[in-house]
Amino acid sequence: MGEGKMNNKRISTLTIVSIGLFTAIICVLSQIAIPLPTNVPITLQTFAIALAGYFLGWAKGTVSVIVYIFLGGVGVPVFANWKGGFGVLTGYTGGFIWGFILFALLCGIGSSRFASKKLAGKAIALTLGFAGLLIDHVIGAAVYAAVAKVSLAKSFAVVSLPFLVKDVVSVAAAYFISEELVKRLARSGAFSSHR
Repeated sequence: MGEGKMNNKRISTLTIVSIGLFTAIICVLSQIAIPLPTNVPITLQTFAIALAGYFLGWAKGTVSVIVYIFLGGVGVPVFANWKGGFGVLTGYTGGFIWGFILFALLCGIGSSRFASKKLAGKAIALTLGFAGLLIDHVIGAAVYAAVAKVSLAKSFAVVSLPFLVKDVVSVAAAYFISEELVKRLARSGAFSSHR
């Protein structure tokens, strides 16, 4: 009985630490940003969000993104270029930030449900990540169009299309790095199940 409670406490502590660590990673990688005249900077956020989803799984990965958005929403300067506040969430980049929730969720489902040494499992996990990325871009472009008062086609051409190749590479990199980290942690015995 006592041992069971101890294991639950350890899992709970590990969960909190994992979520906190990946929230911090998202915050840090969001600051590696190149500002652009469109008000949508080039950042490593896409990589960070995909990595959180793929490594932590759908539940913890999504929670880490929600914590990140909450921190930024209440004013902590964790969004790109050290920005924070609810205005960012309703501004030019707000759609992309809200879209991160579904993005991380789909990456996490890919890793949690289809993690496999088989090529088919890897292909499904990557496809789900790319689907999450596409949803994020659609939401981001739609919100940008509304805020900037431009057509959806123009919005897509300005704030989505130029970033697609970089973002697709980021998702793929996050997946393969996540899988390598999982293998190394499993070999070291750090913990048997992270997702």
